Amino acid sequence: MTLDVSTLYARTGTAKLADLPAYEAAAKNAVSRGEDVTLTGPAPVWLYLRLAHTLHGIARCLTYDSPVTGLITVFDHNPN
Repeated sequence: MTLDVSTLYARTGTAKLADLPAYEAAAKNAVSRGEDVTLTGPAPVWLYLRLAHTLHGIARCLTYDSPVTGLITVFDHNPN
């Protein structure tokens, strides 16, 4: 599944540290346990880092995708 991180703060237009618990909860609700997840979209790096930490142990594989870097594997717990 692909999660556009900017959708987590679309209501306000700017990501805010004070809203971090809500962003983490929304990401957890969007991802099923054992799912392969790709994070994408414009967002501050602190939000990407925190969501990677939050989804560790939930997602099987986490990748980051941007037009500049392409796909980058953050972690992969796929036994294959």
